[in-house]
Amino acid sequence: MSGSVPGPARNWTVGTAPGIFPFLGHGIDLVRRPLDFLESLPAHGDLVEIRLGPQRAWMACHPDLVHQVLGDPETFDKGGPLYDRLRILLGDGVGTCRHADHRRQRRMLQPGFRKARVADQVQLMGEEAESVCRTWRAGQTVDISATMMDLSTRVISRVLFSDSLDAATADEMRRCLAIVVRGMFIRTVMPVDALFRVPTPANRRYRHASDRLRAIVDAAVAERRRGASHDDRDDLLGTLLAAARGDGVESAITDREVHGQVITLMFAGAESTALCLSSALDLVGRHPEEERRLHSEVDAVLASGRPPGHDELPRLAHTRAVLTETLRHRPPGWLFTRVTTKETELAGYRLPRGATVVFSPYLLHHDPALFPGPDRFSPDRWLPGQAAAARPGAMIPFGAGRRKCIGETLAMTEAMVALSFLTRHWRLRHLPGYEERLRPAASLGPRGLVMTCEPRLRRPVGTAVVPVVHNSGTAGGNDVHDA
Repeated sequence: MSGSVPGPARNWTVGTAPGIFPFLGHGIDLVRRPLDFLESLPAHGDLVEIRLGPQRAWMACHPDLVHQVLGDPETFDKGGPLYDRLRILLGDGVGTCRHADHRRQRRMLQPGFRKARVADQVQLMGEEAESVCRTWRAGQTVDISATMMDLSTRVISRVLFSDSLDAATADEMRRCLAIVVRGMFIRTVMPVDALFRVPTPANRRYRHASDRLRAIVDAAVAERRRGASHDDRDDLLGTLLAAARGDGVESAITDREVHGQVITLMFAGAESTALCLSSALDLVGRHPEEERRLHSEVDAVLASGRPPGHDELPRLAHTRAVLTETLRHRPPGWLFTRVTTKETELAGYRLPRGATVVFSPYLLHHDPALFPGPDRFSPDRWLPGQAAAARPGAMIPFGAGRRKCIGETLAMTEAMVALSFLTRHWRLRHLPGYEERLRPAASLGPRGLVMTCEPRLRRPVGTAVVPVVHNSGTAGGNDVHDA
């Protein structure tokens, strides 16, 4: 796709302070400067051998190689350090299971993620976005990272359980997820188990957070089971419990699988969407012209001041373009591993059975041959008439092939509802002296992002009627709107 044929693999070893923990390999570089390290690899070949701790791994840097890996899940199965760690926490859910079990699991869950089903959930997404706006006041500094995590946690919990988690539980889940995704990343790039068996404060925090996440999910499942014997609420937990009873499925699933699927969907559904929204608000706040265009669209489409309905979402073309460009610029899922199930050839190199292959959507999305000016935030790439210029398969924020993320439609719909409604009512400003500090972990996005909120309407949702005139200093001058 990038106009060249993948070349042979190169066995390249970067200098990693040879006398200091050499058994950690390139894990130190991935922890200290992960994005810079990734972007340095293509210069050394299309398939580059690196070291994750004592393990050899091969980084696929060419887009054709990445699609060869994603297009053959039987040979390149989900495995390697990342999924070995994820399975400990999540079990063998739809996102982590081996190829042999994936089709059965996906068929069981697919009805809950169809477009028609997601359309029915637009209202609850809007309700949760409104609840966020009701807590903000003019001039308030808001922890955007935490707030977006709370929002996405409540949405996915309602999709899963019908009932949203209470505020204290949602807050605890957010804090636990933050600890787990950081700890999981370190355990992926430096898979030396002995390091993580030592009872250090960081290791104890990771174990406690993992245990609490499982306990929260177990409690939600147990609460449903204590209800009516056949509580068939139209949510994903209802689907799973019906499958556990063997209702209309090929074979009944175990209670362990019910719990594994729930925690997998909760983990993936909360973290990725929250980081996408945080990144979008961060990037829009640093690009005044894009902010102006976004505001213009949401003011026109959401003239009533209410959250968008299903019929209004197609009219939010620029909002979708902002989110798509955010996912290109900062894909939450930025680094993945696979493991070969048999000896195979990749870029002319024979990989043995059990070899770890690594690929990065971030690296592909920042390939200048695929996306000119890759570091530039440019939503215009994805507007009608422009998106066709993107090379097929170049964008993989949700993966590709048979293992493409089952929740793509749900995540994009939730993000569009939230971003359009929040920016219809509020302008978010960076604090003075703000500098971008991305700290990649198991997922990529801003953590600890704090911004100041300024109302854009005369009557921001949930507040008293207070006229507000704000001179933004950007194109458009004074913003005075009616609720």
